[in-house]
Amino acid sequence: MAPTRRAFGLAALSSLVVAGCSSGDGLPKSQGQNYIEGDGTTARWAAAERKDPVEFTGTLVDGTKVDVSQYRGQVVVLNTWFAGCAPCRTEAPDVESVWKQYQGRNVQFLGINTYDTAAVARAFQDKFGITYPSILDADSGAAMLALRTYSPQATPTTLVLDTEGRVAARASGIVRPLTLSGMLDDAGAAPA
Repeated sequence: MAPTRRAFGLAALSSLVVAGCSSGDGLPKSQGQNYIEGDGTTARWAAAERKDPVEFTGTLVDGTKVDVSQYRGQVVVLNTWFAGCAPCRTEAPDVESVWKQYQGRNVQFLGINTYDTAAVARAFQDKFGITYPSILDADSGAAMLALRTYSPQATPTTLVLDTEGRVAARASGIVRPLTLSGMLDDAGAAPA
């Protein structure tokens, strides 16, 4: 009987060792879901196909309260991110570059940090020179809930709202500058 127990114990121990060595996802949790990296797909909706305006409020990294509806009349870029997201770090300089390019063109950018504390988010913004505001959504999840129809679980996801606050375009994963510029122009950004 001892050899059977010993064999069982060795089998159980081996299973634990193998499980411990498996790749698993080992990725951070955000909004109670595993991290999902976007696949680079984009979608655009014609004005007649767009749904109701997006509605949510949040608190910016600096503590200021913001309501996305305050940007009505402007084209708005919503970009989900968190500091530990490698694709977010990759795209951050490009998103900032497009933000600067569209200054004064009836466009507002708003980051949506889905995971970090204010201190971590601020350090990320400082490191990558991000000057557009970002809300902290990790605790309330209000922005992600409001955007659920557009599958923002992949990080980063970039959504472009038209001047009425309706989602006009989505990029799942890293958004390239030319793609983002085209989305902004299609959504009604003022000409340069």
